[in-house]
Amino acid sequence: MTITPAQIDLWLHAPSETQNLEFKEAKSTFAFDKLVDYCVALANEGGGYFLLGVSDTRPRRVVGSTAFPNLIKLADDVFRTVGFRVDIHEAQHPGGRVVVFQIPSRPKGSAYNYAGKYLMRSGSSLTHMSEDRLRTIFAEGAPDWLEEPILPPMTAQEVIESLDTQTFFELLRQPFPTSQATVIERLVAERLIDKKPDGYVIRRIGALLLARRLERFPDVARKAARVIVYNGNSKLNTKLDQVGGRGYAVGFRGLVDFVMAQLPQNQAIVDALRTA
Repeated sequence: MTITPAQIDLWLHAPSETQNLEFKEAKSTFAFDKLVDYCVALANEGGGYFLLGVSDTRPRRVVGSTAFPNLIKLADDVFRTVGFRVDIHEAQHPGGRVVVFQIPSRPKGSAYNYAGKYLMRSGSSLTHMSEDRLRTIFAEGAPDWLEEPILPPMTAQEVIESLDTQTFFELLRQPFPTSQATVIERLVAERLIDKKPDGYVIRRIGALLLARRLERFPDVARKAARVIVYNGNSKLNTKLDQVGGRGYAVGFRGLVDFVMAQLPQNQAIVDALRTA
């Protein structure tokens, strides 16, 4: 990537220093440790650009910087210190030399630290990440609850008996495959089930969407759709309390029909929207 004077001018006119953009004057020098701190902080915030040679107060302008004349050595020093690559560019702007650090994002589920400090920015300053923020980041690497298997491995036939694959293909507006293997391959491709050495496991999302009977899957059965009809405007007098038994996708049409049947005659639901 080449950083042009035109690109720097665009950054100068940004409304403010954004989550991925930071400016420092650094006309003659800039502390290496401080540079590393900003690299770590910006990486922890999703990556971005750190510019030396630009005033950090509005109206911003290029003032030029003579800091870090040997950028090849600097790139090597930064990498050895922080453990990730930072691309460093030098742009010759009419207002002077600008050094641009292109900082990558942290990996999902992890945060960078320097000398034991997990850093983030607070305004134009740096601060330590809170414990809550760190817990949130580290939890990113954990498997999503909906993607985890819900039952032990089963045969392909058991999968098809548990999931309404016929309605699944109807919703996709595709003909139902002529072979069981093709049905299973599509479910695997859509990440609704996974192939294991001893069979197939249904993910929670697969059960929640396609279950013929949600009661077959205790982990998600409590998330079944529920329709409550009251007498009058008071919630104290319940006329009907019906819990759905099918997955959300395959049971949606039936759910809408059921709700329509409970409405007063002067109301109807068209495309899941109520009209008078």
